Amino acid sequence: MGTNLLEEQFNRVAGEYDANRKRFIPCFDDYYDGATRFLLSNIRKPAKVLDLGAGTGLLTYHWYKYSPDTEYVLTDVAEEMLAVARQRFAGVDNVSYLVQDYTKELPEKAFDVIMSALSIHHLEDKAKEKLFRDIYAGLPEGGLFVNYDQFCADSPGMSRWLDSYWEGQLEKSGLSSHDIELWLERRKLDRECSTEAELAMLRRCGFRDVQCVYSYHKFSVLVAVK
Repeated sequence: MGTNLLEEQFNRVAGEYDANRKRFIPCFDDYYDGATRFLLSNIRKPAKVLDLGAGTGLLTYHWYKYSPDTEYVLTDVAEEMLAVARQRFAGVDNVSYLVQDYTKELPEKAFDVIMSALSIHHLEDKAKEKLFRDIYAGLPEGGLFVNYDQFCADSPGMSRWLDSYWEGQLEKSGLSSHDIELWLERRKLDRECSTEAELAMLRRCGFRDVQCVYSYHKFSVLVAVK
C-alpha cells in the first residue's frame, strides 16, 4: 500500500465522505447496523475496542450506539478523516484518536475487539496476512477480530459480475460525476481478495472460529475468534 497516496486521497474527501456512504454501499444499513447488532448480541460487551483505518468514525458510531460504555480507540493515517471523527464524538470521553499506520504497528493497549471497515482491502495479500498475525498476537484468548470490507470473487469472471453490478448501482445512486471520478481514483488503490481467501488467511494466523456473518455481493463482514 502506498500510505502517502492513500492518506492524500482520503484527506481530500474527508468532509463529504459520510454524506455519500449510503450511495456507495447499497446494503449500508444491514452492513453497518445489522451486522453490528448481530455481533453484539452474541458477545459480552467489550471493555476496549480498536478501530483500524477508522476514518470518520462511522463504524465506531454503530458500535457505540449499542455499547456506549466501551472504550474506543480510532486509528488512521489520514488526520483530516480523524478530525471528522472528533466532531462526530465531540464531548464523548471514552473515544480517543491516534494518527498511525496500522501496517507498521498496533497500539500497545490490550483490546477485547479489533475491528476495521473498508480499509484492509487496500493491502496486498502478504501485508493482509502479516496484519492478521499482528492482530492475533494483540488479542486475548477469546478476543474478536471483525472485518467489514469489500471483496472480489474467486474467479475473474465472477469478479467482473460483482464490479459491473456495483458500478451500475452507483450510476443510479445520485452521485455526482465528480464523486464517481474520485471513487474511480480510489479504486486504483484497491487490492481485494475473496472472502474465501481471507478466511483461509485468518485460519493460518491461528484464529479458531472464523466465519463470514454477512454478505451482499462485494460487501461482507468476517469474524475471527482467538
